Amino acid sequence: MPRLTSHPSPLTSSSTLFIALILVCSQPNRSAAAAANATGRHRQMSLDYYTKSCPQVEQLVGSVTSLQFKEVPVSGPATIRLFFHDCFFTGCDASILIASKPGSKEPAEKDAIDNKDLRVEGFETIAKAKSLVENKCPGVVSCADILAIAARDFVHLSGGPYYQVKKGRWDGRISTAARVPPNIPRANSTVDQLLKLFNSKGLTLEDMVVLSGAHTIGFAHCEQFSSRLYDYKGTKQPDPVIDPRLLKALRMSCPHFGGNKDIVVPFDVTTPFQFDNSYYANLEAKLGLLASDQALFSDPRTRPVVQGLAKDKQKFFQAFGAAMEKMGMIGVKRGRKHGERRRDCSLHG
Repeated sequence: MPRLTSHPSPLTSSSTLFIALILVCSQPNRSAAAAANATGRHRQMSLDYYTKSCPQVEQLVGSVTSLQFKEVPVSGPATIRLFFHDCFFTGCDASILIASKPGSKEPAEKDAIDNKDLRVEGFETIAKAKSLVENKCPGVVSCADILAIAARDFVHLSGGPYYQVKKGRWDGRISTAARVPPNIPRANSTVDQLLKLFNSKGLTLEDMVVLSGAHTIGFAHCEQFSSRLYDYKGTKQPDPVIDPRLLKALRMSCPHFGGNKDIVVPFDVTTPFQFDNSYYANLEAKLGLLASDQALFSDPRTRPVVQGLAKDKQKFFQAFGAAMEKMGMIGVKRGRKHGERRRDCSLHG
């Protein structure tokens, strides 16, 4: 895998222009044992789950994702992130799509503080795909399966691997904001914190590093990493690990005071629109954007995995597809006793 020295500097040439333009335009925790016990409900999931009831489901969803990718490119990373956030709280059951009821004292999970930066384009993509599928196959396909298919589509459309998506999920009925925080990784999470969270979902250290590679595309708001620029761990100094050129560029775009809250920065400053393994090479070159990203290279437990994925894109692609399938099985709901099939993904019941 080419390093920074064999690429144009991410802070010079065309990358400088990109950064300049993009910045201004702008349930409780599951234990690993519990996650393992849930696998019994996965036996009925299959690639051909809708062969008789809605054989064209993947083509229908694909027609929406391909159009969204062309017309609203940010829909890709937005939908992939939506899938992650959904799976990590109460499982992959599309509960994150449920809208809060007006006047309710308990908002839905999509309105949790940790989900406030989820872009509307992700929700809109699933709503469009669901509408098309309902028109052809009313009351058959779950929102949860549509979300899983759409996330896969956007990975592939962005240049990443195509992997098969098992189907048969039912939509969850529980969606509460209050219990979201312990289940979502944070921008400044340590490796210990990340491992504890991922292990609680039945995911390994390797799964964690591989799935973090989804940050090869997408963007972050300044508030998610500003502490690294000005007051790292209360030192009143920047994180010494950041490449000085990147630090300078980020400080210009994200001033300590008075900055624009809408400004976004690409996770991957070298190939921000391409799903590849440059994310890992960036970590080696001290170009990780979030503290939680850069920590994967700093920690001796995860560094060898980062280095291996940085060297071999096909290895990353194969591992990513397998990890996404594994993550897509977290907390899967099966049957009417545990779930429902919503005709409108935003409305429960």
